[in-house]
Amino acid sequence: MVKKISIASMFIGVMLLMTGCFNINEPITSDAGGIWDPFFVYPLSWLMTTIADALNNSYGLAIIIVTILLRILILPLMIKQTKSTKAMQALQPQMKELREKYSAKDQQTQQKLQKEMMELFQTHGVNPLAGCLPILVQMPILIAFYHAIIRTPQINPDVDPSYTGTPQEFLWFELGSADPFFILPLVAGATTFIQQKMMMVQDNPQMKALLYIMPIMIMAFAAFFPSALALYWVIGNLFMIVQTYFITGPNVGKNKEGSKQTKTGGAKS
Repeated sequence: MVKKISIASMFIGVMLLMTGCFNINEPITSDAGGIWDPFFVYPLSWLMTTIADALNNSYGLAIIIVTILLRILILPLMIKQTKSTKAMQALQPQMKELREKYSAKDQQTQQKLQKEMMELFQTHGVNPLAGCLPILVQMPILIAFYHAIIRTPQINPDVDPSYTGTPQEFLWFELGSADPFFILPLVAGATTFIQQKMMMVQDNPQMKALLYIMPIMIMAFAAFFPSALALYWVIGNLFMIVQTYFITGPNVGKNKEGSKQTKTGGAKS
């Protein structure tokens, strides 16, 4: 499980690196050069602008619509990732038994543990790395959308000093400024927590640490970043919560644990 935390930390580090290594302080335009801006960022900025123009200049609704469209686009990948997590959750009791059986830390015992773990995965047709590929594929798309939001002057006027338009408002906040009432950051953190709680593998202290670290990080970012980004995180999280509920239920680990306890109780009676 330490490897999973390392992978998650690597993804977070890569995302932060990518968001800082491009021309994030320059407005996105149709004549942008290279590969990243014209093929990833600008199409999303153009799509948001086009939708906003059709909705009486409502960039808040445009962000919501584009977020949902992107989530639908990568839905097959996310379903694969969710099902992989579900399969791993279902195998947690057997994996726990193997760890207890081979609890010694010497190299020979650990090799036996790894061998039986792989046999367990093969028997049930589970690939422990299957959940990583969807994350790698979707990262460029989601980071590009982040850039599109932060580099579109209509949403974030600070990116273009020559922009003379008025700041875009949605509900109680300006899209280009942080939420003055801290409502969006709290909602973003809460929905991140719920999403991760639904996906969390039971009896795993290492993963439980991420359950609290990630929401805190999202809240911290959302507190200082433009509200447009917090809105994007909230809508994306809500989409993932609904998706996870319909694919796996509220929590596979709890359901399995509950059914196990019911069987045990029935046997005793």
